[in-house]
Amino acid sequence: MIEQQYDKLLNIHTEEFQKGFNDSAHYNRYEPTPYHALETLFHHYEIKSSDHVVDFGCGKGRLNFYIHYHFNATVTGIEMNESFYNEALLNQMNYVKKKKDKIHFHCCLAEEYRIAASDNVFYFFNPFSVQVFMKVINHILISVEQAPRDVELILYYGSEEYLQFLEYQTAFEQTEEIKIPNLYEKNPYERFLIYRLAA
Repeated sequence: MIEQQYDKLLNIHTEEFQKGFNDSAHYNRYEPTPYHALETLFHHYEIKSSDHVVDFGCGKGRLNFYIHYHFNATVTGIEMNESFYNEALLNQMNYVKKKKDKIHFHCCLAEEYRIAASDNVFYFFNPFSVQVFMKVINHILISVEQAPRDVELILYYGSEEYLQFLEYQTAFEQTEEIKIPNLYEKNPYERFLIYRLAA
């Protein structure tokens, strides 16, 4: 399905990219994960209805609605841009499914989000600098110490700095690499990397 068809199916509006740049060099421009990339990811990676997924830099909530629609998992979107956050809330009102109690959005900086003891899958589409990424990962690690559980990270367009930090300074281990057909051959960042931390 092409972008417009998926948005129409879900009765949401997530297509436009962010114009211009954020005031801070630590936060990257919003761009939604393409639907065909999400199809590839979830063809290989399983989300269960019991999972609690957190999307850092969720924008208008595309990933959140996609996961809820297909897997009925709990999804939380973290968005620092108030305009995008409000559009995500509008999408939530219009979203095709009537039962929406498992979809949440928070307007805050990623490093200010308090990791819930139930959060166990974390999604990153290159949303911010490695310095912010390190803070977020450290919050996740502290949460796991306080409430032991298995957690996984999904990285799309993961930077070398992200990967080096995870591999050399944390106990996370890469368990999977999912390449996006017809795109990875031209751009090696067109892939999803899955990292796991076992309790």
